[in-house]
Amino acid sequence: MKFKQIFRRRPGEGTPMILAIVLVLLMLFCTIAEFSRVWIIAQGVKEATQQAVISTINDNYDDVYHAVREGYAAGWYPDGTGRWDESVDTGDVYGQLSETLGLENAGRGYQKVTDGKVEYTISGLSVELDNNGLSSGQSEGYTAAVEIHLEVPVRFLGNLLPSASMTLHTEAKYVPLF
Repeated sequence: MKFKQIFRRRPGEGTPMILAIVLVLLMLFCTIAEFSRVWIIAQGVKEATQQAVISTINDNYDDVYHAVREGYAAGWYPDGTGRWDESVDTGDVYGQLSETLGLENAGRGYQKVTDGKVEYTISGLSVELDNNGLSSGQSEGYTAAVEIHLEVPVRFLGNLLPSASMTLHTEAKYVPLF
């Protein structure tokens, strides 16, 4: 008889445990949702940057043509005296990103503002163009590499946490087919 009395449950005894489990699951869901938001923003900015670097490479096609005709894939043009001068255009990556992503120019970079809140900030743009030497003898292609710094404010349970900060790197290469 005593054994049955020890393990007998009373109504409502499990309610605190159920509430604790629900709260933990809710916090876990919020964490996963915030991680997904940051990841989606990073992927969107990286894809827009990829479009901008491809556009930069395409903007250089006119000078690459002269070099292709001479057997090299690089940005060179004849100066009219029998010599070749290097021609490289770094493009307007920030301008293209602003147009594509709807960014506003802030003092330290460009920001995406939605409903008065900063969604993310990009800054520290670095564009590096790799031009083949004119007399290299082989075409390795005409490449452009872009690095950009992305900061995404992280929110959890209504509180603003330190920003997620990352450097995104993307490249494009122009190789003529003839």
